[in-house]
Amino acid sequence: MKIFIGADHAGFGLKDLIKQDLLAAGHEVVDCGAAEYNEDDDYPDFVIPIAKAVSLDANAKGIVIGGTGQGEAICANKFKGIRAAVWYGSGNQIASDTEKIIELSREHNDANVLSIGARFVTEEETLDAVHRWLETPFSGDERHKRRIEKIHKVEASSDAH
Repeated sequence: MKIFIGADHAGFGLKDLIKQDLLAAGHEVVDCGAAEYNEDDDYPDFVIPIAKAVSLDANAKGIVIGGTGQGEAICANKFKGIRAAVWYGSGNQIASDTEKIIELSREHNDANVLSIGARFVTEEETLDAVHRWLETPFSGDERHKRRIEKIHKVEASSDAH
C-alpha cells in the first residue's frame, strides 16, 4: 500500500518509527517531512502535501502526526475526498475501546488519513493502532456509503466554499 506520512516537531520522532515499521512491513512510504527537528515548524507545511496526494489517489492512505492530531486533521479535512480521523491513544480508556475506535474510523467512515496525537501515545500502542487502521477495511454498508456520499455532496457544493 502507498502511504504518505508527515509530522511537525511534536511528532517527528514517532514519524520515523512508524515509517521504518511500515517499510519493514512492505509498504511504499512517501515521507513528506519534516526532514529534521525544528521546534518552530508548522504542521500545515507537512499535512498539505499528504492531503493533496491522498485526495488524488483513492488507493493511498495518509498518516499525519502532531502534538494532539487535531489541527492536523482539521487541515487535512479541508481537501476534497479526505476523511481524516484523529487518534490519541488509550488515555483513560481501556485498550479494547481504543482498538475499536481505530477500526470504526475505517469500517464506518472509510477514513483515508490517520491523524495521531503524539503527546498522548506510546510507541507500542501507536504501531499497533497504525497496523489495525491499515488492515481494517471499509464495511461498505449502505448506511455508511450514504453518509459519506452526503459529505461528498457538501464538498462539491458552492455552500462548502
